[in-house]
Amino acid sequence: MEIKTVRSEKEIISCFEVMHTLRPHLVKENFVETVSGFISRGYHLISIEENGKIIAASGYHYTEHLLWGKAIYVDDLSCLPESRKKGYARMLLDYIVNEARKNNCNQVHLDSGSNPGRYDAHRLYLRYGFNITSFHFALQL
Repeated sequence: MEIKTVRSEKEIISCFEVMHTLRPHLVKENFVETVSGFISRGYHLISIEENGKIIAASGYHYTEHLLWGKAIYVDDLSCLPESRKKGYARMLLDYIVNEARKNNCNQVHLDSGSNPGRYDAHRLYLRYGFNITSFHFALQL
């Protein structure tokens, strides 16, 4: 299985189904424009394809903070339901961690929802070596 960096409009739209699985509020009609804008501002989108279909994808960006130093933040990590528990998410994380090391990052960060539907993802992150380091607070405006 090869991990591919997504760049073209055709490649971006091919990631819609897998990203929509994680982010159901996404609208197909503006997905390419939205993601293209993100990419122009430093978002990296990677994917895994099987039999001509994207089955897993992740989006991340480089960031720098006084607390973390130089880091990668994983914005999105998703697999199609039928492709889960087959090691694809781990492959994407391995790729991202390798990119972080190559680019002298100190850490890799991500947030994951706290609802029961995310518990399998939490187990993956904990087994991978991530630690729960804080609560994430948000103020809806």
